[in-house]
Amino acid sequence: LVHGGEESGALPTVLQHLADYLDARQALKQKTGLALLYPILVTVVAIAIVSGLLIYVVPQVVQVFQQSRQNLALLTRSLIVVSDFLRAAWPYLLGLALAGGIGAHFALKRDAIRYPWDAALLKIPALGPLIRSTNTARFASTLSILMGGGVPLISALNSSARVMTNRVMREAADLAITRVSEGASLARALSASSQFPPLLNHLIASGEISGKLEQMLKRAAELETQGLERRLSVFVTLLEPVMILFMGGVVLLIVLAILLPIIEINQLVH
Repeated sequence: LVHGGEESGALPTVLQHLADYLDARQALKQKTGLALLYPILVTVVAIAIVSGLLIYVVPQVVQVFQQSRQNLALLTRSLIVVSDFLRAAWPYLLGLALAGGIGAHFALKRDAIRYPWDAALLKIPALGPLIRSTNTARFASTLSILMGGGVPLISALNSSARVMTNRVMREAADLAITRVSEGASLARALSASSQFPPLLNHLIASGEISGKLEQMLKRAAELETQGLERRLSVFVTLLEPVMILFMGGVVLLIVLAILLPIIEINQLVH
């Protein structure tokens, strides 16, 4: 953005728009971080509790049943197998998780792996729209700022394409740049790839017809950001009960696996 402002001679204008954009993006990041803080804490605490139960508590309780040579239920035997496996393999599992995370970090830097990964992310029902909205808002905001600073359209499009983190959408933007340089309108070039939301294409087409492309791009970025906030709110709202129900179900299975032998012993006694 600074490079484009220097080339066009409108650096102060570009910097002012850039400051406003960075403020808005920082506010969105803080709002997202606060919204995800509670689910993350719930997940970490639940995993720690379940792991502690399986590794330390369950073996001591189940040892009593094993010494009694009682025929244990399938759920109890399965719990014993899982508990024994975690007790023996948890250091290796932790190392494998760390190695996998580091390997994935470096692997995703390669285009041959990153492109299909980004394409798969866009197809995930809940996550795909969030990624698409985020990249669309970045693209529209950057393009609006550069055009407002007097940067030529092709140069502005090249800079705007580079701010997108999703490789599939970035490739779609590069193809659109090629079509625009060949004489096609921006709206038609973007709609040809079907990677950008129809709202963005409609607003760009309206801006090209009315001569207010900069304002329409800014409006599109605002609408995409608002849609992103709504999707995040719905996602977090649904995530919390789903996580609580899942972790509650796991704890319920552990409790049932421990209680079933006790119930059988009471029935034999009576």
